[in-house]
Amino acid sequence: MATPFVIPPLPSRLAFRASQLFQKDAFVCRRCMHQQSKQPHAFRSTRRTPFLDAFRQPRRSVQSRWQSSSPTAQSSSISSPLGALSQSISRDARPSHSSTTSSSSWPETSHKSVAYWLLGSAASVFGIVVFGGLTRLTESGLSITEWRPVTGSLPPTGEQAWAEEFARYKLSPEFKMLNSRMDLEEFKQIYWMEWTHRLWGRVVGITFLLPTLYFVVRRRVSRHMALKLGGICGLIGFQGIIGWWMVKSGLKDDLFAQGQHPRVSQYRLAAHLGTAFLAYLAMLWNGLSILRAHRLLQNPAEGAKLLEQLRHPSLRPFKRSVAALSILIFTTAMSGALVAGLDAGLIYNDFPWMGQGIIPPKREMLDPFYSHTPSPHPDLLWRNALENPVLVQLDHRILATTTFTAVIALWAYSRFNPRVRATLPKEAQKAALGLVHLVSLQVVLGISTLWYLVPTPLAAAHQAGALALLTGVAVLGRRVFVSKRTLQTVQKALERQGSALGKGAVQRHWTPPAGTH
Repeated sequence: MATPFVIPPLPSRLAFRASQLFQKDAFVCRRCMHQQSKQPHAFRSTRRTPFLDAFRQPRRSVQSRWQSSSPTAQSSSISSPLGALSQSISRDARPSHSSTTSSSSWPETSHKSVAYWLLGSAASVFGIVVFGGLTRLTESGLSITEWRPVTGSLPPTGEQAWAEEFARYKLSPEFKMLNSRMDLEEFKQIYWMEWTHRLWGRVVGITFLLPTLYFVVRRRVSRHMALKLGGICGLIGFQGIIGWWMVKSGLKDDLFAQGQHPRVSQYRLAAHLGTAFLAYLAMLWNGLSILRAHRLLQNPAEGAKLLEQLRHPSLRPFKRSVAALSILIFTTAMSGALVAGLDAGLIYNDFPWMGQGIIPPKREMLDPFYSHTPSPHPDLLWRNALENPVLVQLDHRILATTTFTAVIALWAYSRFNPRVRATLPKEAQKAALGLVHLVSLQVVLGISTLWYLVPTPLAAAHQAGALALLTGVAVLGRRVFVSKRTLQTVQKALERQGSALGKGAVQRHWTPPAGTH
């Protein structure tokens, strides 16, 4: 004869209590009900306490160490009253570190607002580059002879202050050699141009530094992006220092040759413009990267498929060509800065001819006048290439023609190569075609600027066209290059999506064990 199974009094009471809290129709044996009826009636408080809340609203947390890893065992333990009670107690006993980890860690992907802010900052830098070109073309850049980063933000407010500012300008070589007949009203016009340019630079710095601190403190950016934003902040500050270093070169008589009118050093002008271009490209590239990551994460499966398509071996030559083209465009733009610094656009105002032929005479291209060493002049070649207006303009023509040819060749390669055309995404094909339009417009602007003796509107548009062309190649590069970080982020999102779908499938197909209803 089998021994009857006897439930101890304490577990039976706990089981009866849990069944009342979790399931009204839970199964309780007759023996448990009989033993429960013999207990004295205790006062039941209706107040919400942490202990009762553990029964009424079980919180999601880490599973207990003694819980079985099998889905069937987990489900059966949850369905029983004793299992539910033990899980509730173990959840409260084990501390959960998920909230602490999430609040102190960096996100995998930066917030979309960071991308929009970066693109807005890039647009501001684009504007200040164009305005800086206008400041140079109107010969207003040397009107302010001091560099005061803080107090210089306020312009002169009275006649006495304007007179003092004008007196300082009268001491500059530009006033003595070019503007000796300038009056106060004419000085104010060039002063406001340079003051606005400097103020715009300060606004760019402040509107980038303060949001960077906010986004980093609020953890709206990934750790990798936070480092990039810090680097851009440093680049903006360095850009301001280079700007004053450039202006200072036009305020000293010993920095330009005897008999020449005062102008800033073409080397420092190229450095100033190149730093601005790099800051613009960094803002644009990172802003587009964040938007692209969010677009890929909206559908990780399609995003992973697109990334694998871009990693196809048939696109490697195309990617290398895009990288080489970006370097070529940047180099051409810097040669244009040398042309601007030397006023080389005011000679040989014809295209494609330079005098009687396509290239000028050799004695004009390699003039010993620009050499700083005695015969045989070992620095003759590079000095003329960087300081002789004739050879500098010829170099710019060669680089511009090479850039135009390279862009057309890259588009033709993406269009008529069967493997590249079949593999390259439609967005990248559109970007390559847009690059053709931009380079065609830039060539027209450059030739027109030369033909019409560098008028201010055309020259400013030509400088803006150079930055627009760099924008086009940056957009194309962003659409074809795949970083390892982006690939890992999409793969993790795809794994999480697959894990969530797998758990959902298990819950949909799970059947409660017999006797739980």
